Amino acid sequence: MSRPNRPPQRSNLIPRIEWISPALIPAFEAAGTNAHRLASSARTWIERLGEDAIISFQYPEDAEPTLKELKEWCATHQFPLRRIFGRFVPRQNVERSIPRLMDGPADLPLEISVQEANLHYTIDFAAGYSAGLFLDQRANRAWVRSQPVKRLLNTFAYTCSFSVIAASIGAESVSVDLSKKSLDRGQRNFALNGLPQDGHRFIADDVMDVLPRLARRGEKFDTIILDPPTFSRGNEGRRWQVEKDFPDLLTAALEVAAPGFARILLSTNCTRLSSRDLELFGRHALKQVRRAGDFSREPELPDIPTELAARTVWLRVR
Repeated sequence: MSRPNRPPQRSNLIPRIEWISPALIPAFEAAGTNAHRLASSARTWIERLGEDAIISFQYPEDAEPTLKELKEWCATHQFPLRRIFGRFVPRQNVERSIPRLMDGPADLPLEISVQEANLHYTIDFAAGYSAGLFLDQRANRAWVRSQPVKRLLNTFAYTCSFSVIAASIGAESVSVDLSKKSLDRGQRNFALNGLPQDGHRFIADDVMDVLPRLARRGEKFDTIILDPPTFSRGNEGRRWQVEKDFPDLLTAALEVAAPGFARILLSTNCTRLSSRDLELFGRHALKQVRRAGDFSREPELPDIPTELAARTVWLRVR
């Protein structure tokens, strides 16, 4: 007799949390960085943001045990934290909410600044699901900083961290994001670092509408950042779904890639896409526009397991 189909049961056991080596913390600080991952598990991760930390958890029942373990780890390694926030990160965006204070004083400002490689970025715990800086892009930001960039196009720019990098090395930038509030925060990041905004444009619009306009004007960029969301809605309710739409995004970006040589970052947090998938997107797009290119990846981060970080590939277009 066949058994009825039942939905899989979620284990009540909290996955083991893997902590970074305590020796990494002074190394980060010596490099001018105080924003990094502290610990990770299959459904929980902890990020240090200056003197504060934030616990991200996929299941509400993980929150308090993870807070307890974090406080024990801090006591063991004499690593004081001023405040600890928590945020619920379910798969459905509509269920997400702003972080809540779990431990520490409630009367301190919710907007702070953190450092990465001696550059400063605003963090706002009241801003929503994302506090202001995607830590798993640290290696890619460092790579951009090491390159002879002249003009950078930062699509889905969020708070413009890649544009800050461009400005810090004397390059021009164009930052595009549908959210004017995010771009305003990006401009505050410029001010926080004492960077002039001459030569930097901030466009609050749908990337898929902006790219053709840039192409019609003949604008070219030697560095392009493509790090779109998994799901979103653009102008006139246009639905964006990264698995379906990333190839069209890349093809449009290639139209504004500088002739001779350009670097394009392909990045996604969609768990259904791999770095290999991004490379296949790139090969197909290159064939469409009849250009050649090769692919590379930056080294793994010491604080974020590869399987829990964004999938990223650099396409170097010839």
